[in-house]
Amino acid sequence: MSEISRPVPVVTEENRPFWEGLAEGRLLLQRCSGCGHPRYPIALVCPRCLSKEHGWEAMSGRGTVFSSVVFHQVYHPAFADRVPYNVAMVELDEGPLIMTNVVGTDQVTVGMPVQVIFTAIEGAVIHQFVPRDPE
Repeated sequence: MSEISRPVPVVTEENRPFWEGLAEGRLLLQRCSGCGHPRYPIALVCPRCLSKEHGWEAMSGRGTVFSSVVFHQVYHPAFADRVPYNVAMVELDEGPLIMTNVVGTDQVTVGMPVQVIFTAIEGAVIHQFVPRDPE
């Protein structure tokens, strides 16, 4: 029986800087050149002012858990040995919410301070978060 491969991100021209940043150990998000709004998910236009102009900016990688849910069911066979696992929304210090999961703990709570880590998987690097000490 062959091992089932974990799904990897689909890289497009629009999201390439995000995935390349992760591979370099940086969390890069778009910042609107018109109004300054940091945006995630990656988009062709700013959700605030509809400008197409933007740059890519490194985020601090620090944030807090906004919400979290624990998956007990296997939705993809490659994750069968990982259940249960959490899926979390982290509010970055810069404002955007980013979907991820928190590793290194069994207890993920709303308001928990976290820090990004970069995890190599088959063919890509993904962002995950770990708990950090409150300041």
